[in-house]
Amino acid sequence: MQIDDRESNTADAYTPHEIAAKVERQGVAKARTDGLTLLVLAVLAGAFVSLGALFFTVIVTESSLGFGVTRMLGGLGFCLGLVLVVVAGAELFTGNNLLAMAWATGLIRTGDVLRNWLIVYVGNVVGCLGTVVLVLWGDVASLGGGAVGATAVGIAVAKAGLAPGEAFARGVLCNALVCLAAWLAMGGRSVTDRILAVLFPITAFVAIGLEHSIANWFFLPFGYALAPQGAVPVAGIAANIVAVTAGNIAGGTLLVAGVYWIAYLREGRRRRDPSG
Repeated sequence: MQIDDRESNTADAYTPHEIAAKVERQGVAKARTDGLTLLVLAVLAGAFVSLGALFFTVIVTESSLGFGVTRMLGGLGFCLGLVLVVVAGAELFTGNNLLAMAWATGLIRTGDVLRNWLIVYVGNVVGCLGTVVLVLWGDVASLGGGAVGATAVGIAVAKAGLAPGEAFARGVLCNALVCLAAWLAMGGRSVTDRILAVLFPITAFVAIGLEHSIANWFFLPFGYALAPQGAVPVAGIAANIVAVTAGNIAGGTLLVAGVYWIAYLREGRRRRDPSG
């Protein structure tokens, strides 16, 4: 078999086929991680994403640079959260949708995937809500003469007002980009590689206005806590979280994990199942 020259050059990024194998192995490792470790790392991820969401909120507040440029700069700020997850190490539910690759090959069971997702999702929510409490306690909303708080309320109102179908579709597209960012980061060999891999997909999803379920566990409670009673309806919050979470799962598992599994790993399933 001919070896790709890049495989022997540690200065080059991993090839897509190598990334697929790494993601598959990582999926097995994540499925076998003990519950307490998963939970602690998931709480960190929720806090990291919340800090990125708060950074976004501050950046876009009262910007006079125009819609597109403002959203792009806000998206770059939001990247803080995913950079911390990838480089510092944390467990993020949306990125862990890539466990579907190891599941599709038969290396882990359905129960293993669901266990990981449940623990990580709960930990992410705890990290987000804990950050909301600290941000409220620190009165960060008062920055800019209260303009940051007004921006946070506006974000929450807009998200809670999305129709379920819109929220679902935006969730699908969002996690396709988030999982692609994780995929690209797996191809890097240095911290710099991984940071650059995250920047473009994450900036894009934020600038476009797509929906990330874990980030929304910060945006929505934060805005709800600051808004006048009834301005951010609880029913709208719940509908957004449910629809966006479902969309994130579909986007990550089908559009990224599923497609790359078919492209690079389906032969592994055949070897394990000769009848296939």
